[in-house]
Amino acid sequence: MADVADMGAFREAVGRWAAGGPAGRATELAAQLGLRTAVLLEGPSDLAAVEALAARRGRDLVAEGVCVIPMGGAMSVGRYAGLLGPPGLGLRLTGLCDEREQSYYERALRRARAPRPGFFVCAADLEAELVRALGPAAIEEIIAAEGDLRAWQTFLRQPAHHGRARSRQLRRFLGTKKGRKIRYGHLLVEALDLTAVPAPLDALLASV
Repeated sequence: MADVADMGAFREAVGRWAAGGPAGRATELAAQLGLRTAVLLEGPSDLAAVEALAARRGRDLVAEGVCVIPMGGAMSVGRYAGLLGPPGLGLRLTGLCDEREQSYYERALRRARAPRPGFFVCAADLEAELVRALGPAAIEEIIAAEGDLRAWQTFLRQPAHHGRARSRQLRRFLGTKKGRKIRYGHLLVEALDLTAVPAPLDALLASV
């Protein structure tokens, strides 16, 4: 039976393939895992959020033949769509994209001959969606519970952040330290009321 370790090996193989390496190992693992769908995400914080919601909904994406792939940046979507979609492994493609990059994703899907619409659009990005869903006060409570309150207060005292909306300040804070955005991607989804999941994230999981 396929497991999380197998999926991790597949992600690594796809990353090497996308960087110009051979396709063989990724092709072999795709068959071994029984993959049918590839969920393309910009980075690991999005992966943390999707996996957290899947777990809360009792979904085993690996067992269902769904691979969730962080691409290392939105500009890689053309490459990954070509490798994993109809021109490559032939998987169904879906995922999340930021609204400012929607047209770029649509062009990548056309080039990969993938059915559209395939991607769910976040306004402006997934962090913004989660901040709106939870509200700033709830997120500040999570920050305090995680022991990051002093860092947050120091951040707020910096002149560059004065006068900004609290939601924008929170989004910026989450990205100021390596690994924080990934950790909070999981934590914010864990804190969500499951009846108030941001629409793009909810629709993505329902579609696979």
